Amino acid sequence: MFDYLIVGAGFAGSVLAERLASQAGKTVLLVERRPHVGGNAYDFYDDAGVLVHRYGPHVFHTNSERIFRYLSAFTDWRPYEHRVLAEVDGLLLPVPINRTTVNRLYGLDLRTDAECAAFFAARAEPRAHPRTAEDAVVGRVGRDLYERLFRGYTRKQWGRDPSELDASVTARIPVRTNTDDRYFTDAFQALPKGGYTALFARLLAHPAIELRLGTDWREVKDTVPHRHVVFTGPVDEFFGHSLGALPYRSLRFAFETRPVTRALPAPAVNHPNEHAYTRVAEFTQMTGQAFGPGRERTTLAYEYPQAAGEPYYPVPCPEARALAARYRALAEATPGVTFAGRLGTYQYYNMDQVVAQALTVFERLRDA
Repeated sequence: MFDYLIVGAGFAGSVLAERLASQAGKTVLLVERRPHVGGNAYDFYDDAGVLVHRYGPHVFHTNSERIFRYLSAFTDWRPYEHRVLAEVDGLLLPVPINRTTVNRLYGLDLRTDAECAAFFAARAEPRAHPRTAEDAVVGRVGRDLYERLFRGYTRKQWGRDPSELDASVTARIPVRTNTDDRYFTDAFQALPKGGYTALFARLLAHPAIELRLGTDWREVKDTVPHRHVVFTGPVDEFFGHSLGALPYRSLRFAFETRPVTRALPAPAVNHPNEHAYTRVAEFTQMTGQAFGPGRERTTLAYEYPQAAGEPYYPVPCPEARALAARYRALAEATPGVTFAGRLGTYQYYNMDQVVAQALTVFERLRDA
């Protein structure tokens, strides 16, 4: 008899397993249908010996000292501030948009925040209540920047025009009037020094946790005794899609190893308007991994959004939000089951937000 059957060994399931075992003295069976832990944060050494992120670049960032301190018990960190360029009209421009972006794209020489703010204001088409992703951008920086830097990327990423998506899609991307070219500005930005997979191995090392990889939860739910289920997979899958299938976006990755020390001008290059892929990432620039003279190599990942495949992102659109609310009501009315994580709650969370939610769920389960 296990106290908890936890489904999914990503951040949500693994943090809950660790807390329930170490802080509440509970026994946990953690099942994961993939052959590895870590969810989409899983990393490994490829055939060239390069540490790569199997499901695209994952940079940990948070403003929460509590979250960072908690994870620091399971890893040392490599401080790292992510930078991204976008290829537009033959130019390489910093994203998110800042003053350098504007100066390079339009051949200007704006020198102060005030001058840049005035540039945006002169082109913005203000919206009293931004409803769509298009509204959120056009209302801040105008239509030309929207068309050249946002619209194409968003359509590839989500398979829908920004006018069909919630304002939250683009509202979460900052627009800067200064020259700060960091992708994130959080107080804590880093990568696990030994990789994410090593972090998860330490998270799950408690003897009260039994881990079964390559195992579908439906194979064990009726055969392994347990008192409570924590489900971090797709909430509609749990209910057999009884209310209809929720939409998700997936990704396909193509990896390429080159015999050079550095292949890209930045750790990631976005392609909003050209190519079927949205971005290319170079992992050695993120991890700091280096090879000696005569052994130079680096691995790139090309990212192709698609509808089919492993669910990565809940689609932020009105019809999905309405269906998710119905599943949420069904989940709340289901005894003996707690739903958590990006897929279990159908919320577009960053890694630190998933950890924060898992810690909150743990406290609720412990107190109950």
